Amino acid sequence: MSGAGLIRRRFVFSGEVQGVGFRYRAKMFAGELGITGWVENQWDGTVVMEAQGTWEQLYRLIRELQEARFIEISRIEKKTVPVEEHEYYFETR
Repeated sequence: MSGAGLIRRRFVFSGEVQGVGFRYRAKMFAGELGITGWVENQWDGTVVMEAQGTWEQLYRLIRELQEARFIEISRIEKKTVPVEEHEYYFETR
């Protein structure tokens, strides 16, 4: 995915986010929305995700994750990071 209007954000999710299908759902929703990037569990119980798309796409992805069954997000840290020019899919790490 490339083009004008793309942004890339790094998110760190805290709460009940491991062992509840978070990465699976993130990949599924990202695919449906045309978002590229990755998602990964961390040793401290958080989940880190980098997602690239338009503001609207990223907003919808976060909203879907917040509304998903079994996932209980208590905190989201956000940071804008450089766009990856040659990234074409969303992966689970």
